[in-house]
Amino acid sequence: MSEPQQHDVLLAEPRGFCAGVDRAIEIVERALLKFGAPIYVRHEIVHNTYVVNDLKAKGAIFIEDLADVPPGATLVFSAHGVSQAVRQEAHERGFSIFDATCPLVTKVHVEVAKLHKEGYQFIMIGHKGHPEVEGTMGQLSEGIFLVEDVEDVDRAPVTRPDKLAVVTQTTLSVDDAAEILAAVKRRFPLVKEPKQQDICYATQNRQDAVKVLSPQVDVVIVVGSPTSSNSNRLRELAERLGTPAHMVDAASDLQPEWFEGRTRVGLTAGASAPDILVQQVIARLREMGAVAVRKMDGVQETIRFPLPMGLGDKSMAEVAASRS
Repeated sequence: MSEPQQHDVLLAEPRGFCAGVDRAIEIVERALLKFGAPIYVRHEIVHNTYVVNDLKAKGAIFIEDLADVPPGATLVFSAHGVSQAVRQEAHERGFSIFDATCPLVTKVHVEVAKLHKEGYQFIMIGHKGHPEVEGTMGQLSEGIFLVEDVEDVDRAPVTRPDKLAVVTQTTLSVDDAAEILAAVKRRFPLVKEPKQQDICYATQNRQDAVKVLSPQVDVVIVVGSPTSSNSNRLRELAERLGTPAHMVDAASDLQPEWFEGRTRVGLTAGASAPDILVQQVIARLREMGAVAVRKMDGVQETIRFPLPMGLGDKSMAEVAASRS
């Protein structure tokens, strides 16, 4: 049996949890502390297998159909947001509701509602079937058109090019979104853009970090679940920059052949991947021959989002204790 090949690991900065993910998980944990299990959550609270399984073990029940929630139950909307139809049905069914929608997604919803009242139609840049896209498009019953690539722009059935606005899924590739937006502006020169870009700060920062990381390493490992949009974009970005890249849901997914002939390993994590998974991956990389782990310089994120009313009266110590 051959000896593990020695290599160094360079950690991207920033990586892992963002403020919206932290807030969403804390909402479920605080609800469990305050009201007891079960707490129902519509859709995965964030797209990470470890996080979802951890919350299931604590008493969270994840559902897609509100008909699966019993009357009088406590319901949490996931970080991705929900349509107006889902929101209305939940209220009609009388659930006690806590909204864990990321505030940066809510900002997009508010902008859509405001401009719709002013008579605007919308183009949404995003991925079909992603819950955030379904939630944002579901703010309106008509007049919002999804484009996934440049070719879709030419097919968008816009009837009011003089009253057209563009919004974006918050977890897209910054470069891909910019290319599609340029195509939108070419076809619809009067299109109204958001005052601040919709792609969130955390998505931008993690992609910027990979742009710095990739040229310095021989292979990039992204910690993230297959359903995580922002994690997938990190892997694609590294590959686009010419560095082989692999996404892992857990340390056990690491394959020795990925590191053959490669002495420098880059490691990052999507915004929904907890640090415990990163530490487990580092431990496994050490077993596979990593001799040094160093962190690159990067943006320090200090953003925190407030919790919904009614969940702020349990101490953080209690929440931390429930996480351990």
